[in-house]
Amino acid sequence: VQLQASGGGLVQAGGSLRLSCAASGLTFSSYTLAWFRQAPGKEREFVAAIRWSAGVTYYADSVKGRFTISRDNAKNTVYLQMNSLKPEDTAVYYCAARRLGADISSRYDYDYWGQGTEVTVSS
Repeated sequence: VQLQASGGGLVQAGGSLRLSCAASGLTFSSYTLAWFRQAPGKEREFVAAIRWSAGVTYYADSVKGRFTISRDNAKNTVYLQMNSLKPEDTAVYYCAARRLGADISSRYDYDYWGQGTEVTVSS
């Protein structure tokens, strides 16, 4: 299984970025894909997730209404559209995949991780 994240960069507050996570080696219909982020000195935290087969989405309260997770079946890619970015969104963003688990927002329930892409939001 490989997850390749990309799309990070430097953006001003209020701006937008779109992250991509290209996935391979998965039976996509059985998986949930998610984005987590980790700011310096902080724990890795849940951002958003999507159940691949049904397209059901989940968001952390801190990003609800600003971020959108989506998937492209043909490209086996998950996206995270981030709008109205704030300095507190600055972090390394990781994509992750899991088949089963009790808590969709728990990083411990995810089996596979990408390498991370850095997002910096300047004020």
